[in-house]
Amino acid sequence: MEIRILHTNDIHSHFDAYPKLATFLAETPKNVPSVLVDIGDNMDRFHPITEATNGKANTKLLNALNYDYATIGNNEGITLDYDALSGLYQEADFHVLVGNLFEKDGQYPQWLKPYEYKQMGNLKVCFIGITVYFKHFYTLLGWEMEDPFLTLEKYMPEIRQKADVVVVLSHLGITDDEELARRFPEVDVILGGHTHHVLPEGKWIGNTLLCGGGKHGQYIGQVDLVYNKENKIVQKSAKLHSLKEVNECPVIKNTIAKMQAEATVVLNKKVADIPNTINVEWFAASPLADLLAESLKEWCEADIGMVNAGVLLESIPAGEVTREALHRICPHPINPCKITLTGEELREVVQQALQPEMEGLLVKGLGFRGKVMGKMVFSGLELETESLEGNKLQVTAVLVHGKKIGAQEKVKIGTIDMFTFGRMYPSISRAKEKTFYMPELLRDVLAQKLARL
Repeated sequence: MEIRILHTNDIHSHFDAYPKLATFLAETPKNVPSVLVDIGDNMDRFHPITEATNGKANTKLLNALNYDYATIGNNEGITLDYDALSGLYQEADFHVLVGNLFEKDGQYPQWLKPYEYKQMGNLKVCFIGITVYFKHFYTLLGWEMEDPFLTLEKYMPEIRQKADVVVVLSHLGITDDEELARRFPEVDVILGGHTHHVLPEGKWIGNTLLCGGGKHGQYIGQVDLVYNKENKIVQKSAKLHSLKEVNECPVIKNTIAKMQAEATVVLNKKVADIPNTINVEWFAASPLADLLAESLKEWCEADIGMVNAGVLLESIPAGEVTREALHRICPHPINPCKITLTGEELREVVQQALQPEMEGLLVKGLGFRGKVMGKMVFSGLELETESLEGNKLQVTAVLVHGKKIGAQEKVKIGTIDMFTFGRMYPSISRAKEKTFYMPELLRDVLAQKLARL
């Protein structure tokens, strides 16, 4: 006797995946009890359909493909404001499972449950959802979060007593999934996402099977569980099905085409009128990059502004500027951020930013939906430099609005949250004073500036 779990993760609004998923699901034999689940980051505001509908189009497609359960990723959770996330699943035909997200009063929002039991064949299966612990960002948006490991500690004794099988929908990433398997050996299967890991046959830690299906609809995952007459699992297996050569379902393809046309109408809203084209160059000084750096300085009420030109994908033509144009030019789910650094830390950051290898860096993730880092642009900052061998520059001093800044003097920098993540700029990621502005995105900052020109 056997049950089957089909799973997707991190589609990130790559809408070309849905017609292929629909065909695959229609052609999949229905000879065993099955469920279909999504592990989060299904939506991504880089896509105009998602931008225009606040992700509700993604929910409609999950309905159309008959998903049973979904958890949320950081793209659902922290790129939508409170009201948008609260309304995202209003028309969902599936159950949203997130055990570690709460309203401010500590209660679960009405649109989700921490877990749910489902009878599959003779087995009672518990599906529990958890999402990445970005507590500070959720708090800024009006939510409360709990450490997902504490969530599992709280629920696991009760679940294990009632369920024959425990399946975790985890948008935590592979490292946390591995730790989860070590700390909760009673979990049978962890369906993972967030880090876009690909596990063609799963990964075993003890008796727990870890799974991951990459990103952007490359694969749909399949987990088969075989059980005996005593309802004990005797065999677990995982596989990934590539969707590359799967034919597209014309019905779903037509649905998406209609969604695109509707999104175009919604986004065709005037933001500003500009008399002249504002150009951007990725590797040279340009007025649009300068304008954005100035906008960040003003928005964050900072001493200087700092942004990489690569976040601007196109110039802005003269005439009417619409939401659609700004979304196309600046599609990233990136928020403005204010950081306080010492003069010496700022000098180190500027020195690093001016290196040719940094300007040419190909960036993936961290909210960035462009191609290359590009030239770092500053507003309100001047530099004193000296030439070194190999045509390199050494920054010897930084000046803010003409005033030389001492090594321990503090400077407030209006910039983008992308620089606070990872190891790109260690001085910024280590900074103790950070203020994130949410839910506004970088294009909102630019829109406000253009409206005042």
